[in-house]
Amino acid sequence: MKRQTSAEEQNRPHVVILGGGFGGLQAARALRKAPVRITLIDSRNFHLFQPLLYQVATGALSPANIAAPLRAILKRQANVEVILARAEAIDPEAKTLRLHDGTELGYDYLIVAVGVRPHYFGNDDWETYAPSLKTIEDATRIRRRVLLAFEEAERESDPERVREWLTFVVVGGGPTGVELAGAIGEVANHTLRGNFRRIDPTQARVLLIESADRVLPSYPPDLSARAAESLAKLGVTVRLNTRVSDIAPDCVTLQSDDQQEVVRAKTILWMTGVRAVPFADALAAATRAPQDQLGRLIVQPDLTLPDYPDIFVIGDVAHYAHQTGKPLPGVAQVAIQQARYVARLIQARLRGKVSAPKPFRYVDLGYMATIGRAAAVVNLRGWHVHGLLGWLIWLFVHLMALVEFQNRLLVLIQWAWNYFTRNRAARLITAEPELQPERERQVV
Repeated sequence: MKRQTSAEEQNRPHVVILGGGFGGLQAARALRKAPVRITLIDSRNFHLFQPLLYQVATGALSPANIAAPLRAILKRQANVEVILARAEAIDPEAKTLRLHDGTELGYDYLIVAVGVRPHYFGNDDWETYAPSLKTIEDATRIRRRVLLAFEEAERESDPERVREWLTFVVVGGGPTGVELAGAIGEVANHTLRGNFRRIDPTQARVLLIESADRVLPSYPPDLSARAAESLAKLGVTVRLNTRVSDIAPDCVTLQSDDQQEVVRAKTILWMTGVRAVPFADALAAATRAPQDQLGRLIVQPDLTLPDYPDIFVIGDVAHYAHQTGKPLPGVAQVAIQQARYVARLIQARLRGKVSAPKPFRYVDLGYMATIGRAAAVVNLRGWHVHGLLGWLIWLFVHLMALVEFQNRLLVLIQWAWNYFTRNRAARLITAEPELQPERERQVV
């Protein structure tokens, strides 16, 4: 087939996509046959499979196993250009974006899939002591803290200091918190068993803090109960109906009813609370679009902003409550289905179909969480599965969801090795010298 000339391409409607996550990447792919030119903008040059970040954070996988370069993924899609940049401002009347370097970029259709960031509910200083898990850097930072805690405990002679180093507090009993707490329990009870001479890693305390009355509060009660059982088998202590009132470098203060408790711990991890990224605020200010208390943009039934039918907002940054009266969950399937809907809507408009579109409808295909080796809870459209079968379903779904075939193969091999040996080959403590503790700098 003869390739379009540059002039012909320039005359095509321009679709700009902000964000190369699940929603942004799916939108670009869904428009592969559309007569448009696409610019995909992201501040990272790779697509990240976030559901497996906790495995990087606990040494089961390496970062490259769950990330793939955007240019490599889209290299065969001729109508896409990838730009490494960050959008900072928008003029919706002129249909232009201003990027971080001052460059302006025009658009005919804009798809905003910029995601969310960690939210500490007004206690931003807590981030220093309790990192969250949203990026590759977060995962390697947590991996370093977890593994270094055992190393520091090995060198301590004071039993109280050893106990502090071997106490891990995970705040948030949602899927990420449950999976991370279970993985740390597995590391302590199985992976590191026999690796040290002075300490017994199985004596580590892993506390999972949840403000609701059960873990996985968005899941059916029976699956929450199964998850709690699996966590207990891995030595994880679950504290329900408990909130965090303060976090310091080596302790966390817990509030339960009228009772306060200070837990001495060197490793505190924040797995609860998200807020929209700053661009959402800039977009809301420019378009006068409403936002919810988390900064997410409240969208129309067709995922556009009020008065701006050319601006679509999808994924975690979108507040869509038209279907159930409550916002849709921030999961990959929501972003993917919204991306496909927006791509179909843009193509319909290009064909001249301008009548009112049917509202977006999310089809819940199910959700799942894994808690250690051969244990997971799965809800597949009302079919509840747990244990080994649930774990096998979880493995298959996540394996097939990885973008690149190479990643699937590498992860499958790594998972098989981990399963039979209980070893986590990516147990690397990495950091720049200035980020290392005083003792470590002296050794270097």
